Amino acid sequence: MSIKYAILGLLSWKPFSGYDMKKVFEESSTMYWSGNNNQIYKSLVQLTEEGLVTNEVQHQENSPSKKLYFITEDGLAELKEWVLSSPELPELKNTFLIQLSWAYQLDDGELKKIIANYENSVKMQLVLQQEKIRRGINSPNRNHRETLLWDMINENTLSFYRNEIAWIQNLHKELFGKEKGGEGSNMEWKCVVNSDKKYVECISAANPLGSEQDALDIIALCGDNDTNLLMLHERALSEDFFKLKTKIAGAMLQKFANYRMKVALVISKDIIGKSKFKEMASEANRGSQFRVFNTKEDAEVWLVG
Repeated sequence: MSIKYAILGLLSWKPFSGYDMKKVFEESSTMYWSGNNNQIYKSLVQLTEEGLVTNEVQHQENSPSKKLYFITEDGLAELKEWVLSSPELPELKNTFLIQLSWAYQLDDGELKKIIANYENSVKMQLVLQQEKIRRGINSPNRNHRETLLWDMINENTLSFYRNEIAWIQNLHKELFGKEKGGEGSNMEWKCVVNSDKKYVECISAANPLGSEQDALDIIALCGDNDTNLLMLHERALSEDFFKLKTKIAGAMLQKFANYRMKVALVISKDIIGKSKFKEMASEANRGSQFRVFNTKEDAEVWLVG
């Protein structure tokens, strides 16, 4: 499929500049082109020459002028003709399957590691896709049918990652028996619903959390439960988390921020009272993504508010 049909589709929704198109391609899961400037502008020139697209320069008072592109009647007809054509079958290109084909030479530890790494990567992709959907990026939603179609497209993307995770877990079971050692298995946690919002509450951990990988595991756990809201209790975190010189807290919080998690940390007054951590907590409590509280009740009010 040529990128030109994706461009025509976007322009059938509303006018776009080349730069705004590039942002859509970068954020989209289904429009899989790289969306680099050369690829977009080359296609726009071709579409303009074919009479499928027109453009006009829009002048702005406080910003540089930009060129907006519009679809023509011929462009709409071309798009409809393509939509009615026979679809291509999806391609299966999965490097991990090729790696797995020759994994007989690995010992159990090595094999478990590559499977765990792949599972974690897939779970992170699932979290990213769920966050994109929550943010409602680049969805026209002009009528009920269109909203339903885009919702089902999103569900197709999510189901791919969910099915892949289920397959990975079954692979592990077939290779190593019931022993799984999956993410979050050493944690005491629960999924809480409050005011029609859902959050994961991590109460304690047999192996206290204190690394970027631990943060990714928790993010994946939240993704499994379809939420980006997290409540972390003091008992779930390692002592090093509260020692700012280790930089563990900063690294973990950065991971949460990268995946747009909203995190409430519930800790005792004794720890908050420590000068350096108090400074960090005070600064964090001015933001909207991470805050520190003395009580679960206060944390919950902010988390679901």
